[in-house]
Amino acid sequence: MHLFEKRGFHGVTVNQIVENVGTSKGGFYHHFTSKEELLFVIHDTFITYVLEKANEANDTYHSPTERLVAILRSFVKVFDLYKPHLTVFYQENVYFNEHYESLIKKKRDKFKQIIIHVIRDGIENDEFRQDIPIEITALAILGMVNWTHKWYKPSGIKSIDEIADIFIDLILHAVQKSVNK
Repeated sequence: MHLFEKRGFHGVTVNQIVENVGTSKGGFYHHFTSKEELLFVIHDTFITYVLEKANEANDTYHSPTERLVAILRSFVKVFDLYKPHLTVFYQENVYFNEHYESLIKKKRDKFKQIIIHVIRDGIENDEFRQDIPIEITALAILGMVNWTHKWYKPSGIKSIDEIADIFIDLILHAVQKSVNK
């Protein structure tokens, strides 16, 4: 992963990977059919994490607001937990073939649908504004948080938890009904 991050997908050979990891080519091909599959596994690691956390939030919290907060918190946290994974994915995702691209799209679409469902529930439960366009709101949330990979630094002035709190505050102010209306 660190080799891909430094040199790019095409700048790294399987020989360099096995040398760096201290294994053999046979060991590499025992676990992966190709470099492309390794790149897929890198993505699958973090998208699986956010899906599991989103499903856990749906199972744990009844209120759409509480679910959205929990989902956002774990979504932002992924940019700290899996920073190298995300950097590599966003730099190199154009190299996936149709099969891997399809698998990635399915999981990303599942996550988007979870966000859409929470927003829809929030509107139906009268916790969120009635006038927000559900899909555009979901895409705005995804876009805002996904961009974190470009600027977040673990050594920055804000911790990942503080950044999550800021995003949560901004998003809740955008979607929740005003108590003064």
